[in-house]
Amino acid sequence: MTNTVDTTGGGGAEARAERAATRRRWLIVAAVHLGAIALWEALVRLFDIPAFVLPAPSGIVTTLGKSSYDWSGNTLVTATEIFGGYVLSVVVGVALALAFSWSRPLSLLAFPLLVTLNMIPKVALGPLVIVWFSYGIGTNILITFLLCFFPILLTTVRGLKEVEPDLLDLVRSLKGSRWQAFRYIQLPGALPYLFSGMKVAAILAVAGAVVGEFIASERGLGYLMIQVQASLDTPAMFMAVVLLTLLGLGLYLAVLVAEHLFLPRDARMT
Repeated sequence: MTNTVDTTGGGGAEARAERAATRRRWLIVAAVHLGAIALWEALVRLFDIPAFVLPAPSGIVTTLGKSSYDWSGNTLVTATEIFGGYVLSVVVGVALALAFSWSRPLSLLAFPLLVTLNMIPKVALGPLVIVWFSYGIGTNILITFLLCFFPILLTTVRGLKEVEPDLLDLVRSLKGSRWQAFRYIQLPGALPYLFSGMKVAAILAVAGAVVGEFIASERGLGYLMIQVQASLDTPAMFMAVVLLTLLGLGLYLAVLVAEHLFLPRDARMT
């Protein structure tokens, strides 16, 4: 009985220490960011840098009060493009990776072609996509999908191949279906690889949406940046960049939360 109590207590102490370490890391991250913002504000004021060259953080925030920029509407449009393209890339990437793991002939025929197509710069494809599908939110979602899709496909294929063949043979010997093999054997083993690809794709998703809005769009933060550039409203341009960064961080943090929910600590790749 004494051994049981000691083990439980030790485990609880270890969990508390881990939570405390996590809180300290987040506090350090927050302090570094706040310190950088404070230094930025101080340097701009100290050297009296013109706002059209480098605005102070306080001047950037004040642009949110300009209703003519419709910050909320444009942010919502860009967020729809980012999250729509990202979710589509996850669904299609995982589905194709599963198809490749089930069919070796399909993998041999289609996977090399996808690798070659991925070598094409997506920025160069942007104008063609607009010519083919016109422009708007749907087209920008497609451009975002094109940037996010391959990292998810590649890492998921790798994860599905890392599964122990003996485990799959065991499922077959028990008359299990392919779906059961995927659900109980392949998917748990591939999750660390999938989340690794999802993190990379989360970074690319913002770039995809902005590329589409730069090329041809009537709404969105990228479109707004092009508009304010003509009037040299640099604070508004910085505000658009800040909002894009926050959208990207939100998506990345959502992936991290999902990873912590579905994977034990020792199974995470990063």
